[in-house]
Amino acid sequence: MRGRREPSQAFCELHGLAFPNRIGVAAGLDKNAVAVGGLARLGFGFVEVGTVTPRPQSGNPRPRLFRLTEDRALINRLGFNSLGMHGVAANLARLRRHARIPIGVNIGKNRDTPTQEAHRDYLACLAALHELADYVTINLSSPNTPGLRDLQAPASAAALVSSLVTERDRLTRGRPLPLLVKVAPDLAPEDLEATAIAARDAGADGFVAVNTTLSRPPSLRSGHASQSGGLSGRPLFTLAVETVRRLREAVGAEPLLIGVGGVADASAVEAMRAAGADLVQVYTELVYRGPRLVRELTS
Repeated sequence: MRGRREPSQAFCELHGLAFPNRIGVAAGLDKNAVAVGGLARLGFGFVEVGTVTPRPQSGNPRPRLFRLTEDRALINRLGFNSLGMHGVAANLARLRRHARIPIGVNIGKNRDTPTQEAHRDYLACLAALHELADYVTINLSSPNTPGLRDLQAPASAAALVSSLVTERDRLTRGRPLPLLVKVAPDLAPEDLEATAIAARDAGADGFVAVNTTLSRPPSLRSGHASQSGGLSGRPLFTLAVETVRRLREAVGAEPLLIGVGGVADASAVEAMRAAGADLVQVYTELVYRGPRLVRELTS
């Protein structure tokens, strides 16, 4: 339907950005833009930093990150621990002159910002970081910030995206800066479709699918499986691929679509691509496998 797919290791140009390969680092690993240079040297084609909040915040109390080793998974309830937009901007400014890959910036709201005022936080982050980002991801779907997922309702998502598109166009004066929306894997199919279409029609350039899940597959074996927070890693893969497929069917061929969730090997990358993803991100499997994963996925 989308034509012949280029290999994951091949250079590609998408939405005005040049990617040396299609494999990137998902947001959440380098929250404060301190490791972009090292991740690039490992061979990734792009890195997404964040989630970045306007004001610094420490996140949720510890312990808040758990390895489900038997399941090759993680559960986190980090809660947007962030240096804040100015701290991250300072780090990115030092990195930019050395970075030779696209850098995405994932933005969110502070925990104590009321949901009805969340747009102010997203607009502030965009203003502070737009010159340092190659694309911006609007995080509406973390399960660890109270009320955040309410912003995925179609009307709310459309209003937020529209305001950010207007501000992006004012700030960038025509420089390409794709705005992507990161969605949860826990939306019902009809809600996912409605939200995606509303965001696309409001001007979103694409989507990142998916965030962590609140669901717990019965196959989980780890003693940490009952911990609260978002589950990532291999148990998320089937749900993530299905969400990518539904998103692509809902929004059509044009929007940029990044697939993420449980990608563990080259066959998983191909499944994501076959479902409609243009690019693929990893996080949890990198924790377990280390740099050799990058070589496998990009060779």
